[in-house]
Amino acid sequence: MIELQKFTKRDYKRLISWVDTAETLMQFAGPKFTFPLTSEQLVESYGDPNRIPFKVIDTNGGVCIGHAEIHLTEFSAYLGRILIGNGQLRGKGLGQEIIKQLLDYCFNNLNQDNIELNVFEWNINAIKCYEKVGFIINPDKKLEREINGEKWIALNMTLDRQKWEQL
Repeated sequence: MIELQKFTKRDYKRLISWVDTAETLMQFAGPKFTFPLTSEQLVESYGDPNRIPFKVIDTNGGVCIGHAEIHLTEFSAYLGRILIGNGQLRGKGLGQEIIKQLLDYCFNNLNQDNIELNVFEWNINAIKCYEKVGFIINPDKKLEREINGEKWIALNMTLDRQKWEQL
């Protein structure tokens, strides 16, 4: 069982330790940050009142196992910067739980009607996770990023309130 709790400056060091390569940083945050991730970059990012960061707590042990964010825009809320810090905990369904809690927060606390996220097309496990909770790929919206001379294509996925309530 997991719980989303407010992410604070005391959590910066842990998050920074999880993002140990430029590739991990790009996968986690897109081009917003530069490697290595620093407290200063986090301070600047979380100074944005439209960004809501959470730490993910394993309620069995009370240990922080991950990070996730909601970014509000004029037309929708974006889920992003989702990371399970310990690689051994990945692939165990925690991602779906995190997404479900973020969606619940967006629809019920923030009264949002449209939720989006971006995911790199090679990240098949994440895409499957998002599809399992109801997201669909928006074929009209793609982003291109470059990391170490390689081009990564980010797919946009969407979920609206009506579909969420049907699920």
